[in-house]
Amino acid sequence: MAAEKITSSKQAMEMEARYGAHNYHPLGVVISRAKGPFMWDVEGKRYFDFLSAYSAVNQGHCHPKIVEAMIDQCQKVTLTSRAFYNDCLGPYEKYVTETFGYDKVLPMNSGAEADETALKLCRKWAYMKKGLPENQAKIIVCDGNFHGRTISIVSMSTDPEAYGGYGPFTPGFVKIPYNDIPALEKALEDPNVAGFILEPIQGEAGVYVPDDGYLKKSYDLCKAKNVLFIADEVQTGIARTGRMLACDHEGVRPDILVLGKALSGGTMPVSAVLADDDIMLNIKPGEHGSTFGGNPIACRVAIAALEVVKEEKLAERAEYLGKIFRDEMNSVKSDMIQQVRGKGLLNAIIIRPKNGKEAWDVCEKMKELGVLAKPTHQHIIRFAPPLVITEEELREAIELIKKAILSFE
Repeated sequence: MAAEKITSSKQAMEMEARYGAHNYHPLGVVISRAKGPFMWDVEGKRYFDFLSAYSAVNQGHCHPKIVEAMIDQCQKVTLTSRAFYNDCLGPYEKYVTETFGYDKVLPMNSGAEADETALKLCRKWAYMKKGLPENQAKIIVCDGNFHGRTISIVSMSTDPEAYGGYGPFTPGFVKIPYNDIPALEKALEDPNVAGFILEPIQGEAGVYVPDDGYLKKSYDLCKAKNVLFIADEVQTGIARTGRMLACDHEGVRPDILVLGKALSGGTMPVSAVLADDDIMLNIKPGEHGSTFGGNPIACRVAIAALEVVKEEKLAERAEYLGKIFRDEMNSVKSDMIQQVRGKGLLNAIIIRPKNGKEAWDVCEKMKELGVLAKPTHQHIIRFAPPLVITEEELREAIELIKKAILSFE
């Protein structure tokens, strides 16, 4: 039996509602192709993509260099598992560790898998090197965090939508307010604390940017207590915030670095955990792994994706264009705009409801005008276009966003 061909957006949405799990509430648009900063729906209407698949397509949709690397490797060998060596993994491991300045990398697939790996690595180090009593290691996490959807990760969550109905939960996590140095100092008094994991900017929480100096102070506090500083840069990494890593803004080098999303330019799930030998080599053969982690296609794609970021100076572009976006949004005379915040091209507008209209309504209006973005937490709209967008294209999209907001005045 052949798969049914989609001929209209309505047909596609009805099919998903009938046959798919109802675990997402998408905006009412059905994408059939994309290129650079643009996407087109089934009917052929063009949109600016201002979500970038949650920052997975920083290099733009279907970047030719990344796609070429994927196609070339697909015609040779796609998967060997880690039961055997392959001729792509070593070169990738060398490239990615040298790019970010670490001794070792552990390749995984999704961001959630990489975060789970970082948690295991932290606990293993705590028992093998720090000498904590077995099963007593604690990891500090932040209120408002979003690290994924696994049972252990939702055990860290403070969002009822993420953890509600999924207990019992994994123990060993200590929750403190984000952007709160005194709270971290107090939590670090516990001698059984092994690590502190955080997002340098909380994306899902609505692009919550901490105070200047927060990352460096947190890192220094962890160092003083022999606690691992773990940065989840799945969304903020790979040039999104105007630096290769968001931690680079404060000169912080995490003990464990978690990457994903744009590590593949949005072509396939590729994630990575980076650390030095003293941490990484506590995991021995057979103690952790992934059938698809480090597969030949992923390795070729990730090298190409990182090369694009460097060659096209996407971090510098994000820094420059992000300032334009925030300046322009701050100039809009609308009492619906409560706050504009962000770094680089990871930005958000906090929407004040007006006449019964909320962030979702603004996104619907933007869609109608040709810009796609999505609300988070009902009152916040996240804006994160592909970093390949030109200044001219950005300014064109900004005018459409302004028009959408002002239509509710």
